[in-house]
Amino acid sequence: MNVHTTPHSTGYRISVERLKGRIAIYRGDVLLAESANAVVMYETRLPPTIYIPRADVSVELSEETELQTFCPFKGTATYHDVVLGDQRLANSVWAYEDALPESKAIQGHIGFLPNAYDRLDLGGNTLEQPQDGNISGPLIDWLMRGASEIETSEAFTKALSEKMLEHGIAIQRLSILVWSLHPLIAGKHYIWEKGEDEISTNVPTYEIHDHPAYINSPLRHVSNGLGGVRQRLSDDNPYNSFPIIEDLRAKGATDYVAMPLPFSDGRTNVLTLTSDHPDGFTTENLGLVFECSAVIARFYEVFMQRENAQVLLETYVGKRSGARVLGGEIRRGDGDEIDAAIMFCDLRNSTRLEEKLGRTPYISLLNGFFETVSGIVHDNGGEVLKFIGDAVLAVFPAGENSITARANAQRSAIGIVEKLGEFRASGSDAHCDCSIGVAYGRVTYGNVGSRERLDFTVIGQAANIAARLGEYGKTVGHRIVVSSDIVPACADALPLGDVALHNVSQPVPSFALKTAADHILDGQTQSP
Repeated sequence: MNVHTTPHSTGYRISVERLKGRIAIYRGDVLLAESANAVVMYETRLPPTIYIPRADVSVELSEETELQTFCPFKGTATYHDVVLGDQRLANSVWAYEDALPESKAIQGHIGFLPNAYDRLDLGGNTLEQPQDGNISGPLIDWLMRGASEIETSEAFTKALSEKMLEHGIAIQRLSILVWSLHPLIAGKHYIWEKGEDEISTNVPTYEIHDHPAYINSPLRHVSNGLGGVRQRLSDDNPYNSFPIIEDLRAKGATDYVAMPLPFSDGRTNVLTLTSDHPDGFTTENLGLVFECSAVIARFYEVFMQRENAQVLLETYVGKRSGARVLGGEIRRGDGDEIDAAIMFCDLRNSTRLEEKLGRTPYISLLNGFFETVSGIVHDNGGEVLKFIGDAVLAVFPAGENSITARANAQRSAIGIVEKLGEFRASGSDAHCDCSIGVAYGRVTYGNVGSRERLDFTVIGQAANIAARLGEYGKTVGHRIVVSSDIVPACADALPLGDVALHNVSQPVPSFALKTAADHILDGQTQSP
């Protein structure tokens, strides 16, 4: 019997035909199966596949293994081992226990992988040779030509949905879930709905993995490698049913499919399609999407790789620096000469804190310290370039306004000291203090390092002086010490005179900044 299409259709096709007479499958001299009721399935791009009724299998099969695969026309396949005495052929046969309508003729049948047998006796049958035609049209033409010009994943999702409609695929809703490499964001979920002008983009955090709505969803089922989901929503079929499917049914949906979108690194993302056509998806149209899924996955992989690269660069080297590296400044020596305020913020008494707290609590405190410093620096227009041990190096580029850069740096320094003082006064577990040095000058902002290992940083006298001023502040009891270059932006500064700094040839006129936290003591006497 033929299903949906004729054997020589130029579109995607799937057909099942009854074979005549006796069919036998052997492994050496061992008869694996013998049947007079075998069928053959012809499917686009695949070799003909023989299916034998389970009752006609002649060898022992194991219980279902953990392996499952998915086909939007056949359903979810479960696998068994073939047991031949002491020999076990792992996952060598499969079955569709609840085959989809297009493939009901193979339900209750077993298929053998080619490596399970070495001889197939077809009797008087001759298998049809594949005669697949070209599958083309608006969707494929666009994927081959126009899709590469789209710059964002949101725009791609919208265009993809519209091209499917143009191709005659009756979609009511399309969604794409792609996983990311972000310290806070688990991935992105794009949703297109017919009649809506904009794409809905959800950005779930890692808590999604514990959320009931995700745990009991097709997205989790597919992402965890359990195959795909295909369900006719017009049928009363509780098998593989999920809450989202019932919600879609209430909105008039008639057919639903969720299929894997594998990335080249092994991550499994998810494409879902919902139809509102009375007959659901046709084999030809759904087959077209299935054929194109690998190409669609590569487009999203390119989008996500760029986003991941940007996120990772911003996470490790900062937003401005990450943008410069992503923009092509990737060679040793690439960079600019800029005027900037440089801030070096060092955690005080870190050795004593680690000994007192232990390694794990100390790391937690250190992360809290970095979080506080980074947040205040970013809020004041600066950028954290790096964490150096227990210290933070931040830069405030001057651009066209050096006064603003200096003011932002000193405002950040005062804000950090006062915030840490508030933590100590409130009895918070973050019992930490800091020493800050700030200087202003011309620095090289770019790549240094070896041929194989680069570091994006600032190099120059201002950076050296900022670090030395912070160290000097510890010796004289001041939390914030700045060079005279910063003074024009300071509202209240205490002159310290010309300060001789280690490895700085000339004394540096310096000032201490007063803060509201100067009176907050934590067992140590601080200068007023």
